[in-house]
Amino acid sequence: MKPRPPTTARRAELLAALSLAIDLGLGQPMEHMLRAMVLGTRMAEQLGIGQEARERTYYANLLAWIGCHADSFELAALFGDDIAFRADYYLIDAHGLPMLSLMLHRTGTELPALRRAARQSRFAATAGTAVRNLIRSHCLSAGQLANRVGLDPGMPAILGHAFERWDGKGLPAGRSGVEIPLEMRIAQLADTAEVFLRTAGLAAAVAMVRQRRGTQFDPELADLFCARAADLAAGLLEGDPWPAALAAAPLDDSLTETELDAVLAAMGDFADLKSPWTAGHSRAVASLAAAAARECALPPAEVDLLRRAGWVHDLGRMGVSNAIWDKKSELSSMDRERLQMYPFLSERILGRVPGLRRVAGLAGAHRERLDGSGYPRGLSDTALDAGQRILAAADAYQTSLEPRPHRPAAEPAEAAARLHADVLAGRLDALAVNAVLAGGGRNDDAVLGGGRRDARRRGAPAGLTARELEVLALLCRGMNNKDIAAALFIAPKTARNHVEHIYEKTGAANRVSATLFALDHGLWDRNRAGSAAGE
Repeated sequence: MKPRPPTTARRAELLAALSLAIDLGLGQPMEHMLRAMVLGTRMAEQLGIGQEARERTYYANLLAWIGCHADSFELAALFGDDIAFRADYYLIDAHGLPMLSLMLHRTGTELPALRRAARQSRFAATAGTAVRNLIRSHCLSAGQLANRVGLDPGMPAILGHAFERWDGKGLPAGRSGVEIPLEMRIAQLADTAEVFLRTAGLAAAVAMVRQRRGTQFDPELADLFCARAADLAAGLLEGDPWPAALAAAPLDDSLTETELDAVLAAMGDFADLKSPWTAGHSRAVASLAAAAARECALPPAEVDLLRRAGWVHDLGRMGVSNAIWDKKSELSSMDRERLQMYPFLSERILGRVPGLRRVAGLAGAHRERLDGSGYPRGLSDTALDAGQRILAAADAYQTSLEPRPHRPAAEPAEAAARLHADVLAGRLDALAVNAVLAGGGRNDDAVLGGGRRDARRRGAPAGLTARELEVLALLCRGMNNKDIAAALFIAPKTARNHVEHIYEKTGAANRVSATLFALDHGLWDRNRAGSAAGE
């Protein structure tokens, strides 16, 4: 098969858009990573490094934290609001007592005083191991996601040093000095310096870099920044950094249609991995929406647009804490206000890429309803086109099929009944709902969230046993060994052995890589996970 022709989209544009989603999860305003990238690129130019190293520096600065959202579930379980924790992280020299103080300050914030003190005490006793495991998992996830968006094969190793320090007191490997790739040493300084430049000014940024010289930061880079800070930061905070960011991008980075689809699908996985409750969601919505568009006899170009919008409609989820997404109790009014902004954030992120403006408009309206009861804008009937109505119905159906912290998954018949009820109430479009249900019934990809129904008929890949498939499904749901043991009525040691065997057979090393393996091989069946968990 011949490769599909090039598009007008560039890889740099898509990854710059992805960096906007990363910003949200870091607790920073959009364009933070873009400005950090411009600052890092200027430093690289001052150093006179070669073109290939400059290109790697570009992407290291842009996507240094691409893996951070994949561990949001675990981070929130430890420290509550994952986004607030990351925002606070920028304000300290993150090691030793300052780091421990931050973690204890964030531990158990939702608990009464006595229970919180007990949890803080337990955490303090195991903090080293817990944080090391979390960071190791983060680094592995960053590498996998970097591969999926088509970066240089050497980028995963560079991104794996995000938490290392010049003085060797970082994690997970305790590397020091020039053992840390130059590209990451530049990215570390530029990332933190941008926050101080923006929030406290040039003098404060210089003082911070000087204070962390030789500890967190490379002394040579720190000296360069302090000596030339005014020039390096010139115009950085004025105006839109998007043009400068794209001007600094590698020149030959246009994408074929096939490559564009691959990057968008990876971006959808990136958004879904923020919570194990949404793993595979975007793949499934994309398949449902495309199938429904074909049912409606829409032109092939519109089918492609709906599939692409389905992949990336949830990018704005990065701007909402897992303390809300994973909450088991009823949401407060403030929680709901924050949650209802995420489709707007998706649209704003995607709208920066000229070739994705239509995709952005579809994604931003997937929670709108015909009677004006949806969000974020409360659009109604005449303001919603056929594509937006289809995507809204596809997302509503798939969401019903998936469990959430506060409710079990619905059976397909129940989910279909909910859609028909929404039609009768004037919330969803009848043609769109019928097309989603008709298309989904013949679309194996939609049923299994991006997998293939016949995968199991041919035998599970990697030689996984039936019991290991059950454990894998629960692992993808975010369960630890103790939870898996309870769900399957087995000993925790047995559960641990199963997890280790799964990792060995699949090449996975954490929940995220196991989830991606399950999705890629058609093994992520929520019905299997739900029944094993007793839902």
